[in-house]
Amino acid sequence: MVAARPVAAASAAEPATETGRLPSRRRRRVVGQVFAWIALTVLGVVFIYPFVWLVSASFKPRGEVFDNRLIPETFTLDNYVSVWQEAPLALWLLNTVIVTVLAATTVTFSSAMVAWGFSYFRFRGRNALFGLVLATMMLPGAVTMIPTFLIWNALGQVGTLTPLWAGNLFGSAFYIFLMRQFMLGLPRDLFDAARVDGASQFGVFWRVALPLSKPVLAVTFIFEVQAVWTDLMRALIYLRDSDTFTVPRGLKSLVDAYGFGGEWHWEIIVTASVITTLPMIIVFFLAQRKIIDGVASSGLKG
Repeated sequence: MVAARPVAAASAAEPATETGRLPSRRRRRVVGQVFAWIALTVLGVVFIYPFVWLVSASFKPRGEVFDNRLIPETFTLDNYVSVWQEAPLALWLLNTVIVTVLAATTVTFSSAMVAWGFSYFRFRGRNALFGLVLATMMLPGAVTMIPTFLIWNALGQVGTLTPLWAGNLFGSAFYIFLMRQFMLGLPRDLFDAARVDGASQFGVFWRVALPLSKPVLAVTFIFEVQAVWTDLMRALIYLRDSDTFTVPRGLKSLVDAYGFGGEWHWEIIVTASVITTLPMIIVFFLAQRKIIDGVASSGLKG
């Protein structure tokens, strides 16, 4: 009985020690969350400040564009009226929409067909051929720029919108890799059942594989929309006439005309930049869930 008392006392002291540890762990967790929220808030402000400044400058007269006030001292809507008169912005937006839709649609389906071939069919040298496709991503764009230009020039397409989207008919190595990783995780029994029911190889791809691959198809389409909408390099190379300019090429011409060495109408430039940026912001907010789901499912099923 005498020896049992210290043991009982020690066992009674253990819960007190554990309860003392719990608040300290909870306190550290709360402190960590607070620091994480502070860091995210600071980074969010840093990233969003340039766009907020751009929007604010678009409502200012010419003399106040660079005064660094986020709330305009002189608020005006004249810039949003003048920009449509100073530049064919509506035509540039239409050209960009046409190129973007064609480029995103063609690269999505062409890449899906190639990815389906690498994921479904079993043939000798499949992995080596797929590695060769991936190796094309290591080539800098400057290496193929001149040969590609010579091809389009020989076809008489320089000065048209065709070179800005028609190259996507042959797919993209990155999108092929992304889709292949997703399609490898699809249940092969469904494809075999479709073949037993009499579906052709293309029928299996069109009626079974594509509907099951909607998340990765959506991600590919959205990624390409963003890439083509902001593409300036190809527009500078192939477009000559203002009537065929896309939005990035048109903004470049505005900078040349009203910016450095021009008439210094920076209020026109920032207003045009806001108008052409808004569609991408809308696309991101509408499609952010599909982007996250598509990328996550591609990584998990690969």
